[in-house]
Amino acid sequence: MKRIVIAILTIVCLPLAAQVSPPLSLSQLTDSALQNNQATRSARHDIEAAHEQRREAFTKYFPNVSATAATFNANRGMAKMTLDPQTMMSPELGAVLAQSFPPEALASLATPTSISMMKNGTIASVTAMQPVFAGGQIVNGNRLARVGEEASMLQLQLSENEVEKTVSQYYWQLMALNEKQKTIAAVETLLSDIYKDVDVAVRAGVALRNDLLQVQLRQNEVESQKVKLQNGISVMKLLLEQYCGLNTTPEIVYPDISGKNLQLPTPPTGQGSVTPLPEYQLLQKQVEAAQLQKKMAVGQQLPSVAVGAGYNYHNLMENDRTFAMVFATVSVPISDWWGGSHAIKRKKIELQKAQDQLEDNAELLGIRIQKAWNDVNEAALQVDIARRSIEQAEENLRLNRNFYQAGTVKMSDLLEAQLLYQQACDQHVDAYANYQQQLLLYQQATGQKTSASR
Repeated sequence: MKRIVIAILTIVCLPLAAQVSPPLSLSQLTDSALQNNQATRSARHDIEAAHEQRREAFTKYFPNVSATAATFNANRGMAKMTLDPQTMMSPELGAVLAQSFPPEALASLATPTSISMMKNGTIASVTAMQPVFAGGQIVNGNRLARVGEEASMLQLQLSENEVEKTVSQYYWQLMALNEKQKTIAAVETLLSDIYKDVDVAVRAGVALRNDLLQVQLRQNEVESQKVKLQNGISVMKLLLEQYCGLNTTPEIVYPDISGKNLQLPTPPTGQGSVTPLPEYQLLQKQVEAAQLQKKMAVGQQLPSVAVGAGYNYHNLMENDRTFAMVFATVSVPISDWWGGSHAIKRKKIELQKAQDQLEDNAELLGIRIQKAWNDVNEAALQVDIARRSIEQAEENLRLNRNFYQAGTVKMSDLLEAQLLYQQACDQHVDAYANYQQQLLLYQQATGQKTSASR
């Protein structure tokens, strides 16, 4: 009987157990966001579109084949003429014909005849045009399309870095709220013990009831903080669920931050460290694109040469006629040279602008690296200060509790010591979360941690 009950319970509980997802780490949350977030999906679509644009540009190397067909029916022939034999025959030919034909036949030959042609008909042709020289527009157009594809890949890296940064912010904010919740639980236990001691002292007549009321007020404050923390954790988990594209509110694994020594990352190596950054490479692609656009503007002012072949059909002369032909074309944009010179100058200005922007932003990227290094060092120092503050506040709380029990300090001093201890714990948690975020920003600013290296 027991085996049957156990089997039934197992069958009932298995689906419920299958629905419980395992806790997720920061790395797993980041991977989920990189796969499902709208920003990264949009960036991947941009890469696909740029890839198709490059393929489209490659087709310009091949002949341009076109087919044309037309049929018409006019109310009268489009080609009409009158044949007058008298104007076409010389006197010598007339004398010869007079000797050979009777007069009746000669009279009919002298009558003018009207001829009408192309009243209706059909025309069709198939033509293939192969560009031979287009001023480099086809070659540079393909290079520009490839630059656009590479730029879209770099843009994806920037989008992934932004997603990783946002997930990290949500994660460490949740960690901070979770640690503060633990601090609240410890404070509740502490205040409960103080309340019991004060209650015994009040009953014994060695303490004032006002001390008991002060403890109760502090307990109410802690209860209010606890409710706010619970609501904050709930909302933050919903934000993380939506941002990472999860189906359920995640359970999250947090690291143990107590007593953990921080290790600073590798320091920056100078201005040369900006070259591997996707921001810098994207600026380089903008300069390369501006150079190709200038070359294409020059190519538009050069002659273009093409060769072609065609196969044609028509029945304009009341008979089906087909014929093939080959041809060559040369196009010289004479009037376009007037405006084309200004277009080339405009592209040169845009190229210079892109080069200036590359140089200026390279300096700003170097400054950003130095600032990120300063921020991560400051954040690490704040963690150390907060850790020492916890030790000092904990000792201060212990001493004030002993002093209160000895009757040498007031309840307000003991509660002030408890508040300082709670604040020190909260400041340590906030400092540690800030350090982790500053560390990620520094790693991204120096290229030590990108989506490609994950």
